[in-house]
Amino acid sequence: MSDTLQDISGKLEERRTKLAEIFTQAGSDLDMTKVTSINGSTAEKVEQLRNLNDEIADLQAQAEPLHQQASEIERARKNAEQLGELRPHPGHAAAPADRRATVQPLSLGEMFIASDAYKGYRRGSRAPGPLGVVDLAPGEIMATLFETGAGWAPESMRTGRVVDKALRPIQLADLVPTAQTTQAAIVYMEETTATTGAATRAEGATYVASTLVLTQRSKTVRSIGTSIPATDEQLEDVAQAQSYIDGRLGFFVRQELDDQLMNGTDVAPELDGILGFTDLQTQAKGADPTPDAVYKAMTKIRVTGRAFPTAYVTHPNDWQQVRLLTTADGIYIWGSPSEAGPERIWGLQVVQADVIAEGTGLVGDFSPAMIQLYIRRGLEVQVGYDSSDFVSGKVTVRAGIRAALVGFRGAAFCTVTGI
Repeated sequence: MSDTLQDISGKLEERRTKLAEIFTQAGSDLDMTKVTSINGSTAEKVEQLRNLNDEIADLQAQAEPLHQQASEIERARKNAEQLGELRPHPGHAAAPADRRATVQPLSLGEMFIASDAYKGYRRGSRAPGPLGVVDLAPGEIMATLFETGAGWAPESMRTGRVVDKALRPIQLADLVPTAQTTQAAIVYMEETTATTGAATRAEGATYVASTLVLTQRSKTVRSIGTSIPATDEQLEDVAQAQSYIDGRLGFFVRQELDDQLMNGTDVAPELDGILGFTDLQTQAKGADPTPDAVYKAMTKIRVTGRAFPTAYVTHPNDWQQVRLLTTADGIYIWGSPSEAGPERIWGLQVVQADVIAEGTGLVGDFSPAMIQLYIRRGLEVQVGYDSSDFVSGKVTVRAGIRAALVGFRGAAFCTVTGI
């Protein structure tokens, strides 16, 4: 496996270097006529660039399983389906036996409408029809029209569907590997000094000493939660009220956790977010095209962080700029508008997330060796009494989670600023 990994890594680095050379020669205006490392017309060069990017993506996909054993957070589903009871309706197929409504006898009016006599009556005829009724000419009789205003308003049943307000979805949590813990804090040892004394030596010569120093680190498990009061009647009389409240409160908690993973300050009661990691690296975009700045951030992670970058997190508006990059003569770098386009850059998975501020991107090694989300208590939704809830006929529904984010190596992550 080691030989295979080295082979793939070598090919990956070779193609990334070639792609970086193309961007550098094209310059900030992406003028493909300046590119000398590949031959052909502008369109042919762009096609070669795309093929090279596809090769990088394939090699990255082969290399990632060898570098990480990250477990994915399963997407939470709503706690209960929204149920709606359908009333029997004339002409509809009968419901299953366990839900079939009791058949009611026809009323006199319904029997009249269904009769052959009524069906055989020809409207507009002056001669008596099968019912012995004669149409009257306009003005021959004055009566109040039996219509919606004077009769019944049509009965409209609510569908039971609830349209959720458009809120930021969970975007980052699925990228961070997770593990369970039974402790109130995550305590681990960090190697803060590692000085090698290894050297060639003559026979009988003294072995040169090495130095190793370990430092204990600790991350406190933090709590995220929310609550809402509800009356007994609301929960008893509306079948879907409980599941709706449970689902929304659970979503609110996971959404806050998602934000904390990126932006937490590690000042109680907040979690430690990636952007607050000690030794976090940064790369300014400056006059570089965004792809160049991302590649330079990847290099910092490999050289300084001694890690293997696996993903690039960017605001959707910033990714839009990359997706719409064109050459000086208008050819799209990332594929034509008729194509879906790759969600990768330099082979890295692209995660579009507005949990990160616009104008800043993040390259990182999202493997368990570099980052881990420890769950002390998974998402729970509970119902209880608060203060005078009992005598007021109310309950309080609360949802919460306890977790800690640990960045084992801050230098395995690098922000790209000024996008």
